[in-house]
Amino acid sequence: MAKKHVTIYTDGACSGNPGPGGFGVVLIYGPHRKEICGYEKNTTNQRMELAAAIAGLSLLKEPCLVDLYSDSAYLINAWQQGWLGNWQKNNWKNSKKQPVENKDLWESLLGLAKKHQIAWHKVVGHSDNAENNVCDALARKAICDNLNDK
Repeated sequence: MAKKHVTIYTDGACSGNPGPGGFGVVLIYGPHRKEICGYEKNTTNQRMELAAAIAGLSLLKEPCLVDLYSDSAYLINAWQQGWLGNWQKNNWKNSKKQPVENKDLWESLLGLAKKHQIAWHKVVGHSDNAENNVCDALARKAICDNLNDK
């Protein structure tokens, strides 16, 4: 049976870095669309970018063909430029021999990536990509809603 083809858009945001953070995800499968967001009280923009991808991929109930779009060079380059493989080979050390930041989230993403066939796409943030703009709005709304609840 052929795998379902799913499109996922993701974005993360932070108010201060570190500070309160949010992420937004748009998942599209045929005529179906799901939007989600999440919040962390004290985090970084990079963590929120990774959390968005994890949240989107975690919604998938079976192995899928996935086109994942993000404006995060950090996220996309790790896959497209082989950073993840190098980090793992070097015992989770980066090219400067320092521990890789956000190892816990990278390991979660690696686990999810084993289940799916993912094409990673870089988009220009805060530009003309409507779905990326929706994700950005969801991420910022998650921050605002949680800050206003205090």
